[in-house]
Amino acid sequence: MAYAIQWLRSLAHIIVIYIGMAVIGLLWFPWAVFSERGARSGCKMWCRLVLWTARWMIGLRYEIRGTPPEDEVMIAAKHQSFLDIILIFYAVPAGKFIMKRELMYAPIIGQYGLRIGCVPVDRGKRGQAIKKMVADVEKGRARPGQLIIYSQGTRVNPGVKVPYKIGTAVLFSEIGHDCVPVATNAGVYWQRKGIYRKPGVAVVEFLPRIKAGMPKDEFLRTLEAEVETASDKLLDEAGFRHAED
Repeated sequence: MAYAIQWLRSLAHIIVIYIGMAVIGLLWFPWAVFSERGARSGCKMWCRLVLWTARWMIGLRYEIRGTPPEDEVMIAAKHQSFLDIILIFYAVPAGKFIMKRELMYAPIIGQYGLRIGCVPVDRGKRGQAIKKMVADVEKGRARPGQLIIYSQGTRVNPGVKVPYKIGTAVLFSEIGHDCVPVATNAGVYWQRKGIYRKPGVAVVEFLPRIKAGMPKDEFLRTLEAEVETASDKLLDEAGFRHAED
């Protein structure tokens, strides 16, 4: 019975946040069309709506640990669910994402993503995608902010190991900015797929930055070790049972 009630609350929350996305998207659209600041304001408002309603509708709270960067850096984050996207974007002043090209055509999300400086890439053509990603980021350097990339390339269920992609290291080397790793346990509470949302405290943790200039291979090894170790600790804190347990 308790599971069924929580499932219904989760469904209600999903309905509310997507209605909210449409309403906020339309209300902010005139400002967003002419101003990146307007588009970012609309995105931040929707994040606040999601996090506020999650607290009282499904009992899901959040915690931001570490120091979110305010300067121009690359953020290389663990990606377990849609929630960690919201939390990272909400925590930094000028976040922009490396995003799947298909999202350009998604209602509201695509239009606002492009307005805040997100960089669309075609993941189906790996070599071309990396080159274009670097070129597009270089073109956008006049628009400073925190470039957010998911090093495993997709959402990964808690406890599952997926290699980190070389594109992150190439980007780190080419743009010459420090990298701030981010760990999370958000997938324990807001799953990659499905409706059910679990009550608790979802955490994203900003880890000590990796200084620009580190060789690509060393950088990728360091990034993976730091993010995976910190994320595993957060999973343990959340009471997550690993497959080998």
